[in-house]
Amino acid sequence: MRVDAPISGRRDPAPLPPRSSVAADARGLGRLLPAVVVIVGLLLAWESYVAIGHVDPIVLPAPSRILAALWDFRATAIGHAATTATEAVMGFAAAVGLAIAAAVLMDRVGSIRTALYPLLVGSQTIPIVAIAPLLVIWFGFGLAPKVVVIVLVAFFPIVVALLDGFAATSPDASDLLRTLGATDRQAFRLLRWPAALPALFTGLRIAVPYAIVGAVFAEYVGAVGGLGIWMQTSQNAFRTDLVFGAVLIVAVLSVACFVLVGVVERLVIPWHRGRRPARGS
Repeated sequence: MRVDAPISGRRDPAPLPPRSSVAADARGLGRLLPAVVVIVGLLLAWESYVAIGHVDPIVLPAPSRILAALWDFRATAIGHAATTATEAVMGFAAAVGLAIAAAVLMDRVGSIRTALYPLLVGSQTIPIVAIAPLLVIWFGFGLAPKVVVIVLVAFFPIVVALLDGFAATSPDASDLLRTLGATDRQAFRLLRWPAALPALFTGLRIAVPYAIVGAVFAEYVGAVGGLGIWMQTSQNAFRTDLVFGAVLIVAVLSVACFVLVGVVERLVIPWHRGRRPARGS
């Protein structure tokens, strides 16, 4: 008779999740708790101030009034939010593609970087508020001026972050690949590009809220739909609660896009997240 034979009628217990995973989830929830407490406290203080001070809703609506107005106009809010989100996604995708192409080109060809990098820095000194009306005149009220504005505000942080990632590649690893006979293209594909991915995602996290705000600003200058034009029409109608509601939707979209970039980062480069030491260790 075998000693290690399973006993009839017994089921093995379900495997428990690793303690490290449970601890990581608990730490993640713990990090969110202070922010949640602060937000709830500010909202309660805001609600109390409006109620106690009898503030005119046109001047400052209470959070409860803002949420009620959003619920009453939920169909309109969803339509405008979908328009803004579509513009932001298209503009952000264009900015990412152009930024990656420009960063790779400047990294591979030093003379191009010397010529273009000062122009990139100088382009950030041009106020978008002065360019956006011209884009509406040139391209009309359609999608094109919104995409251009989003590219202008999201392009620069992605390029700079990716160039910094290329520059941070380990020289010893580069020398090792050359010793093994790797070509420049192979070294770029096997070493420089993977090493620059964490910096690229840092630039993406910085740029993605700019894409949402850029879309809203472009709509505010001239559009037929979107949260920006909804803010403007609500302001003209003295519906301050709807203006705050549109601002709330913009904030939610920005945070959601920021979190989405973080999720994609975990899927694309899980080894980078795994190498980060836990705080307090």
